[in-house]
Amino acid sequence: MTKELVFYTNPMSRGRIVRWMLEEIGAPYRTEFLDYGTTMKSADYLAINPMGKVPAIRHGDVVVTECPAICAYLADAFPEAGLAPPMDARGAYYRWLFFAAGPLEAAVTNRFLGVELSPEMEGKVGYGDFGAVMDTLEQAVPSDGYIAGDRFSAADVYVGSHVGWGMQMDAIETRPGFAEYWARLSAREACQRANELDDAAMPAAAS
Repeated sequence: MTKELVFYTNPMSRGRIVRWMLEEIGAPYRTEFLDYGTTMKSADYLAINPMGKVPAIRHGDVVVTECPAICAYLADAFPEAGLAPPMDARGAYYRWLFFAAGPLEAAVTNRFLGVELSPEMEGKVGYGDFGAVMDTLEQAVPSDGYIAGDRFSAADVYVGSHVGWGMQMDAIETRPGFAEYWARLSAREACQRANELDDAAMPAAAS
């Protein structure tokens, strides 16, 4: 029997990243929308994620939270989708997936919140200097193709989502390489389908 795949989300959350990943794998799944401060903090959902945050997935008896972990799990759980490189070719895949989850997200979040670090404080955070993070990301983003090789992967879903959101919110500089990379990824049918599903759900979730 096929294990049920349940997606817990809110359309105004990082769940949009996981929605894109789910649309890429092409497996059937059920969506449960949760509201901030109410159902997201209910006892039933806290049994899924004690943080009371979305997104999360339940795949049979397996529960996974945190966007990069969910993306990596889904790529492995549904290998027929081809969203993870072979094990002997995963160096860049893991590197950039977790670069985005660590230094990139921390640097962009601080910039978005207006947090400016003094030179003395830069040595005490994981990413150090915002400019160095942006320069590193720019070197990683290919002029064509994908972040972890010649095939699209879960790392592109996660890294690309950060790049697209960051430029939209002016938290990431709109460098030509970033814009070209995001244009290439956001044109994918699964990405567009995921956005349509979440955009359509926003009025219901907000009511």
